[in-house]
Amino acid sequence: MSLRIAMWSGPRNISTAMLRAWENRPDTAVVDEPFYGYYLATTGVDHPGRAEVIASQPRDWREVVAALTGPVPGGKAVHYQKHMTHHMLPEIDRDWLAGVRNCFLVRTPAEVVASYAETRNAPQLEDLGFVQQGELFDRVADLLGRAPPVLDASDVLRDPAGMLAALCAALGLGFDARMLSWPPGPRATDGVWSKYWYASVERSTGFCPLHAGRKPVPQALEPLVEAATPIYERLAAHRLRPVPAGETA
Repeated sequence: MSLRIAMWSGPRNISTAMLRAWENRPDTAVVDEPFYGYYLATTGVDHPGRAEVIASQPRDWREVVAALTGPVPGGKAVHYQKHMTHHMLPEIDRDWLAGVRNCFLVRTPAEVVASYAETRNAPQLEDLGFVQQGELFDRVADLLGRAPPVLDASDVLRDPAGMLAALCAALGLGFDARMLSWPPGPRATDGVWSKYWYASVERSTGFCPLHAGRKPVPQALEPLVEAATPIYERLAAHRLRPVPAGETA
């Protein structure tokens, strides 16, 4: 039976680098933000390449769910699904979550807001995905009777091998060192929006080192950080700890 992994992240995280890591496993097929087209078509939000994104994906969320829970592309053993939490609009039925292994990728709100402000003007709280991530986390925790796996982006950048090994262990998979590096360039599996957002990932060959300090948050956006921080802290309290060096092979 195939393992379907739904990784729930907000924007301006390391979600695309994580997608690269999983795609570099020979046993894994990946899908990039499958609800994005539906989200744009339904909300009317204006993102770069909006019409192209909508045309590239189903406009019915039921079709998306059917693909996510159906046969895995290429008959692979693992189906890794990169999701943005804010794409999960309220009308999308959540029952399908019981058929996948849900994991959560978090990043401190100050880092998210500072990064988002560089690319988009005047973000709102719902644009950042924290509220939706908290809702999805609670739903999955209720299903499981325990907290699902949580990764903090800073932990991953600090110790990619240890954190990816911890995630694989939580999912009952063996760690594959090929997850730590990948060839540069675009992928056929990247969404059509990659030309607007993925330049740095396309130049990468692995997870970038964790940088000391962070970009400043514009003063006008500080209320977003204050609103999102309790949600982040609640999820981060359950974050995985790295597998010690020497135990990741």
